[in-house]
Amino acid sequence: MNIVMLYITALLALIAMCSSYPCHAADKVIAAIMSSDQPRYREAHSAFVKSLATHGYTQSNTEIILQAPNPDQLSWSNTIRKFNAYQPDLIVAYGAPAAMLAMKEASKGIPVMAIDIYAAEQPARGTCGVSSRVPMVTLIKTLQDIRPYRRIGVIYNSRESGSKRQLEDVKKYAGQHGSVIVEANVASVAALDNALATLLDKVDAIVVTESGIVYRQFERIISRARTHKIPVVSTMPDAAEKGALISLEIDPQEQGRLGAELAARILQGARTESLSLIYPRRIDLIVNLRFAREMGLVIPFPVLDSATRILK
Repeated sequence: MNIVMLYITALLALIAMCSSYPCHAADKVIAAIMSSDQPRYREAHSAFVKSLATHGYTQSNTEIILQAPNPDQLSWSNTIRKFNAYQPDLIVAYGAPAAMLAMKEASKGIPVMAIDIYAAEQPARGTCGVSSRVPMVTLIKTLQDIRPYRRIGVIYNSRESGSKRQLEDVKKYAGQHGSVIVEANVASVAALDNALATLLDKVDAIVVTESGIVYRQFERIISRARTHKIPVVSTMPDAAEKGALISLEIDPQEQGRLGAELAARILQGARTESLSLIYPRRIDLIVNLRFAREMGLVIPFPVLDSATRILK
């Protein structure tokens, strides 16, 4: 009787798993997780799937499971546990928060690769994937070349490693220009409202770091800052299009294509420990002249000359 009950329990567990993830007969299985449901990750994933097909991993022989859980540690962890039970050939994580957790909690033998991860200057040994790290010194120098801003607010999320790293970079480089940094740790919409109420009276420029919560509220940040004639700069894709004075942006599609190159090598047997972290090959410095005119700013020619795109 006990054996029968054990068999039934195991069968029910298998059925439950297959209801969440389709039971597969594909040659290879890739499980993908997003740190948050952002267009940048969706765009990168789309490019990843298309590029992977050019390496021979198509819908006919490769199953790709994509999950976009709530952007919190418990939800990420639960998703990784489900992946562990499913035993994929590769876990792909978009964004630093989910990637760091996947590298820590994935079952032994399941390789983990990150895409769009704002890695440390000296990434941890064994980190495999595509970095979205950009030279923050360029962003800060460009801002200071327009006008010597002395009090710079930084909106970041201490729960996201990439956001914290950008804060550290801003503090490092802005300090070299004699600027004072005013930090605003934002982990919720309410915290953002409080942060803006404080920052807008204390700073003359704002840096918005990469974070799920601030990404979803970015246009709101722009609107509030614009009423105070305070410029916003950021490294998030499409930041300049949404009203930032300056943005330093990676290309999400390139992130996906580079990720597919690594994934193909891993699926062919390469060990993640032997693969280097790939850095972005395309980084756009974008200047928003429309917003500059609105603020009465004159953009020096050297700044315009160094920009890869100018929004007129």
